[in-house]
Amino acid sequence: MNRSTSNAQQEYAPGAHPTWPAPIRSTGPIAWMRHNLFSSPLNIVLTITAMWFLWTTMPPVLNWVFMESVWTADSRTDCWAKMSEPEAGACWAFIQQRINLFAYGFYPEAERWRVNLTFVLMVLAIIPVLWNKAPFRKYGLGYTAVFPFIAGWLLVGGFGLTPVSTNEIGGIMLTFIIGLTGISFSLPIGVLLALGRMSHLPAVRILCVLFIEFIRGVPLIAVLFVASTMLNYFLPPGTTFDLLMRVLIMVTLFASAYNAESIRGGLQAIPPGQYEAADALGMTYWKAQRLIILPQALKISIPSIVNNFISLYKNTTLVLIIGMLDPLGIGRAALADAEWAGLAREVYLFIALFFFLCCFGMSRYSLYLEKKLHTGH
Repeated sequence: MNRSTSNAQQEYAPGAHPTWPAPIRSTGPIAWMRHNLFSSPLNIVLTITAMWFLWTTMPPVLNWVFMESVWTADSRTDCWAKMSEPEAGACWAFIQQRINLFAYGFYPEAERWRVNLTFVLMVLAIIPVLWNKAPFRKYGLGYTAVFPFIAGWLLVGGFGLTPVSTNEIGGIMLTFIIGLTGISFSLPIGVLLALGRMSHLPAVRILCVLFIEFIRGVPLIAVLFVASTMLNYFLPPGTTFDLLMRVLIMVTLFASAYNAESIRGGLQAIPPGQYEAADALGMTYWKAQRLIILPQALKISIPSIVNNFISLYKNTTLVLIIGMLDPLGIGRAALADAEWAGLAREVYLFIALFFFLCCFGMSRYSLYLEKKLHTGH
């Protein structure tokens, strides 16, 4: 009899049994592969097929992206001359030469320190929102609330800074401005619209329903066209906004309507007993919403809200249609240069990677937030 068998048959006093490691087939990498990759005949076939597909496709892709790629060159022909054969690898020299154009658009080079400073301040403004254990978080949230006005002053200028036309804002900076503005302001407006749609006041409910249904029934492209051509007609005489401001307003309202429906779904999922408990405690409507109802509704709505945010962030590329140059517009304009023509794959792969990293980060944080706020246990 081997040692393990003798140990298994040995009797121990209550509480004196030693802690043994789990069987190797039930934990670790082998158990994970058995459960996820080879748990059934169909999974085995799919796993083998996926491995064959990766084995045949990944070497050429890695060779094109890394092995044969060129990072320094003066033109497309110069790139290809440095490869074993033309177009054998990616010509990343094009992206490297135009990286400032992709990042800043046409923002004056002498004033780009303001963009860099705004980015640093933006990171500091996001930390108190995403990290609830941040030092001095209470004061940090106050800074977050005023950050949009600081960013607007830094980027546009005035009051001691050289004015910069919003027509010169483009590239990744433009995507950040539109995406973060829409995300930041659409959530509180969406909460108010959701509460208004469920209100017992007929006038408030009808106005909110009309606004939500109208916005959700119109494509974002049409909303952007309204922002570029018609919004000034609806403003008081003498009131004007430049194109970027109009786009920010319409994108925020568009995202607010979708967030309102997501939050309304969360509000409808709250058991009636929660409302009754708030009434029994003598809470006012707004206090009950702030302390009891909305925290639960927002937790339920997190997946849908983040999905709206990701969709909004990706849809910022539609501003190209109204003449604003986001990263996609900058890339298309750069490809018009005869010295670099024919490098569309590199441009679109670079832009796709940028959006993937941003959207993937939002989705991962969403999952973290769901697990953190999960109270079902």
